[in-house]
Amino acid sequence: MSEVKFFSGENIPLEMHKVRMVQRVYLREIEERAKAINEAGYNTFLLRNKDIFLDMLTDSGVNAMSENQYASMLQADDSYAGSETYYRLENVLQDMFGMKHFLPAHQGRACEHIISRLLVKPESTAIMNYHFTTTKAHISALGGIVEEIIIDEGLEINSNLPFKGNLDINKLKASIARLGKENICFVRIEAGTNLVGGQPVSMQNMREVSRICREEGLTLVYDASLLSDNLYFIKTRDPDFKDTDIRDITREIGSMMDIIYFSARKLGAARGGGIMTSDNEMFLKMREMIPLYEGFLTYGGMSVREMEAMAIGLQESMDMDIISQTPIFVEVLCKELLEKGVPVVTPPGGLGCHVDARQFCAHLPQEQYPAGALAAAFYLASGVRGMERGTLSEQRNPDGSETLAHMELLRLAFPKRVFTLSQVKYVADRLTWLYQNRNLIGGLTFEEEPRVLRFFFGRLKPIGNWPEQLLKKFREDFGDSL
Repeated sequence: MSEVKFFSGENIPLEMHKVRMVQRVYLREIEERAKAINEAGYNTFLLRNKDIFLDMLTDSGVNAMSENQYASMLQADDSYAGSETYYRLENVLQDMFGMKHFLPAHQGRACEHIISRLLVKPESTAIMNYHFTTTKAHISALGGIVEEIIIDEGLEINSNLPFKGNLDINKLKASIARLGKENICFVRIEAGTNLVGGQPVSMQNMREVSRICREEGLTLVYDASLLSDNLYFIKTRDPDFKDTDIRDITREIGSMMDIIYFSARKLGAARGGGIMTSDNEMFLKMREMIPLYEGFLTYGGMSVREMEAMAIGLQESMDMDIISQTPIFVEVLCKELLEKGVPVVTPPGGLGCHVDARQFCAHLPQEQYPAGALAAAFYLASGVRGMERGTLSEQRNPDGSETLAHMELLRLAFPKRVFTLSQVKYVADRLTWLYQNRNLIGGLTFEEEPRVLRFFFGRLKPIGNWPEQLLKKFREDFGDSL
């Protein structure tokens, strides 16, 4: 994607692709939306897709594939063992990261499961810039502890710092000294820190973390699921890499890590995942777990058709025109919302636009899940499904008290090559209206609360009758409009 200066003087993002297949979507009446969100227990995960206008829940597994990806699926070698499809995918990944071994898995959290079983021991600590929900759940399930050492600016809503996902080097050194390296199961870098606004990690920070880990003999793990966004920001925000080829940046990242894993539902715009390493001993130990938990070594629980599409998608992720659309669209939406006074995380990150629900719903305590309430209210006002990234996404403490999140965010994700600029304008318009009527939004409380990963399938109910008040105000302002 490129920004082109029009004769009018505007800089407008120009999609470097054309749409050749479409899927119809429906914008339901607000009364229908009110019924749908109530039936979903005010959890946007439990909404049915037929009731959603724009699905901005996630970019995982819902990206638009290219014509070359679809064409590649026709050459899939459908075999339980020894499929040529596997070897084509392996070659692509070896070329990308310069690492020796590849193990397939059905998605990113499956990779986390394998890696955690390899490395995590009871009461050992995994140090990382910031946790992801499933990452933390796998570590905790094995008795491990997560310690986050993101730089202080990474937890600030507004900043001009270009790489807010960086690990704090002083905190890393202090953690190693305090814990002892024998009690650290691994150090993890997440590209494009998901839960704090999709903020990238700089090359210099990765180099420094890698140097320390190698000096201390610590295993360094890299979650590359959001690699394409991180590559875009390295190219555009770090002048040292302005003229460096994306493939060279990716290979250098590979040279710094002991293990790389990814969800191809994000990286590669397909469905699947994988683990890369050049460490023979770790490879052999993880290899034993793939047939036990995933499938045979040459398919790992994936369809070979998806593996073919993944191989092409990974190669396409080395193309700036392809990987730039998401961060550019995120920037467009964030800029428009900021102009309207709507609080969002800055600088704009990858993956999606992140709205600051704590400021948006400043009248709600965190115990009433302001980000979850905002996600439900925004669906009601627009038919757009976003995702809560806040206290609702945390797990309770052993004593039953809430783990209050550092940030309360409504994430509006941008699946790759799916939305148009007019749809982005609609999102900004409805969110601006909601912000002007934000005092009508009330809190939520659990009606059915799972013990683990409660944000996926927990059911909530509104505190008071605020959804009815919001619906009434919508009709007053928009009349019969959808």
